[in-house]
Amino acid sequence: MSKEQLSTSAAQEIDQVPKIKLALQEKYDKQAKEEKLKSIDTKPPLNPENLKDTHSEDELPEPTGYRILVLPFTPKEKSKGGILFSQETLDKARIATTCGYVLKMGDLAYKDTNKFGKPWCKKGDWVIFARYAGSRLPIEGGEVRILNDDEVIGTIKDPESVLHVI
Repeated sequence: MSKEQLSTSAAQEIDQVPKIKLALQEKYDKQAKEEKLKSIDTKPPLNPENLKDTHSEDELPEPTGYRILVLPFTPKEKSKGGILFSQETLDKARIATTCGYVLKMGDLAYKDTNKFGKPWCKKGDWVIFARYAGSRLPIEGGEVRILNDDEVIGTIKDPESVLHVI
């Protein structure tokens, strides 16, 4: 065989070799695209400022009797040093939070003057409660809790001033 025939036959063999399929690379690219779409679609976590924009008062559950509807405090997504917290960590912090914003109060909340004297909190206050107190109700964008009126431990001016374990 001549050199010319060898070079053309080698070229033909190269063309016949199947291309390597990078299955893992395709998988990672697909996951990256899905995560990018999720990050675009995710809404900011609920807080008292954006609650009015996303939910009307009629959509939120109405506490009955001596119960209080509370929106748990949502920690910031980034630390003071610039570290971003994972979504799982933020969800755990929301569940274990001890601060919340009073959204609604039941008609009998703090009406027992023998037990309370005067109301411990009112609508629009930030309150402190036990870590796993109340019933958790998921709503779009977060969750709310329904607490008994006697589960409120105290009120606070700024929830940022309380150390939140993340």
